[in-house]
Amino acid sequence: MSVTEALFAPLLAAGPGRPLITHYDDADGSRVELSRATVANWAAKTANWLRDEHDVEPGDRVAVLLPAHWQTAGVLLGSWWCGAVVVDDPVGAKVAFVAPGGAAEGADVVAVASLHPMGLGLRGQELGGAVDFLDDVRVHGDDFTPYGPTPGDAPALGKSTVDDIVAEARTRAETLGIGLDTRVLSTVEWDLPDGLLNGLLAVLAGGGSLVQCSNLNADLLPARRLSEKTTVELGGAA
Repeated sequence: MSVTEALFAPLLAAGPGRPLITHYDDADGSRVELSRATVANWAAKTANWLRDEHDVEPGDRVAVLLPAHWQTAGVLLGSWWCGAVVVDDPVGAKVAFVAPGGAAEGADVVAVASLHPMGLGLRGQELGGAVDFLDDVRVHGDDFTPYGPTPGDAPALGKSTVDDIVAEARTRAETLGIGLDTRVLSTVEWDLPDGLLNGLLAVLAGGGSLVQCSNLNADLLPARRLSEKTTVELGGAA
């Protein structure tokens, strides 16, 4: 099974309405909380969009050049769900996801994720041949069915296989003290592979939920710890 099915599907089945990601962006003062079910919808839309619009097949490379963000979580889980290999090099990628103003030379398709807190698209901004991911993806279905199972020895993250990534995420969850109901406060960027393993996949593997802080204003952390009832801290939040 894919990384998504191994690490995320059990959480979805156990409690779809429970929070999975709470994202703060201190640059614009936004706070967005997504349940497991809502993240699953975004992941399904992404998987359908990749497969149906851009012919992404198992083993194809998808470059994810995005910061730690709730939109990025949907992109990653959707990419793995349809069997893609997540990489951080756009050269040879079927699709490359970038933030506004980003570039991805060498990819077949460049998709710009708006990173808007409410999931709005780019509203007619000039994209220079790229596609507006949020505008495109929202018309796709909230459910996804793979054509077949993803083998455990299939590459999933760079050269690491599905089995490698799942095992490493579970090990890191134990090492970091992330278990069921753990509320993780993090400023870790999801650089591949270590940032992604520590900052997102270990949280999924342990069964916790994530409070991700971007563009951190450290003065806000004490109140945030109290309001979000966080129990584990990662990165500069510690």
